[in-house]
Amino acid sequence: MLAVEDLVVRYGEIEALRGVSLEVRAGETVALLGANGAGKTTLLRAVSGLARPAAGAVRFAGEAIHGLAAEEIVRRGVVHLPEGRAVLVTLTVRENLALGAYLRREPAGIRRDLDEVLARFPALAARLGQRAGTLSGGEQRMLALARALMARPRLLMLDEPSFGLAPHLVAEVFRILQALRAEGRTILLVEQNARQALRCADRAYVLETGSIALGGPAAGLCEDPRVQAAYLGTWLT
Repeated sequence: MLAVEDLVVRYGEIEALRGVSLEVRAGETVALLGANGAGKTTLLRAVSGLARPAAGAVRFAGEAIHGLAAEEIVRRGVVHLPEGRAVLVTLTVRENLALGAYLRREPAGIRRDLDEVLARFPALAARLGQRAGTLSGGEQRMLALARALMARPRLLMLDEPSFGLAPHLVAEVFRILQALRAEGRTILLVEQNARQALRCADRAYVLETGSIALGGPAAGLCEDPRVQAAYLGTWLT
């Protein structure tokens, strides 16, 4: 589904990604782990067209997308949920959800997905007419994820979906991610909570200072002492 090939991204003289290659197969969840500043967010931005590669290629469903505008990449089915709340605070919950489906042209499918999203996020169902800016931080994060799902993405890229959330909401985020994985959704997940990320991923990569340091099945990386000691520190304890 997604192939990143020898990707290089620079910010001025700083090389944020140094020849990164990875793949995400259709129907699998792939976790991307690493310390702050390793290049994880930059990689997602390069895939979604928000950062321009200096070299290398990004292919989605077999076609090169690294030269396309961000909106065209969205049209092809790549949805990128950045870190943070990422909601339109002056619009209602319902309006935010509707914007997630703005490229879709099948009303029956949109209504069905709205029902599914509200069943998945029951707290939002009771607040459809409420302005998004009046929701709690955790509720806004859930709304942003729900809005991304309304796009029915072929590839969903999530940047730190559990960051800053209360423990019960962190558990809820990963419950939802496990359910999406079970449904066969294709997900690229950037997440600091390495233990939870590896539990809900099929495979994982570890980025270190802009390069892939390790990659393989998530279960194997979870037990790899190099991952625990050198890259993930106490996250897995």
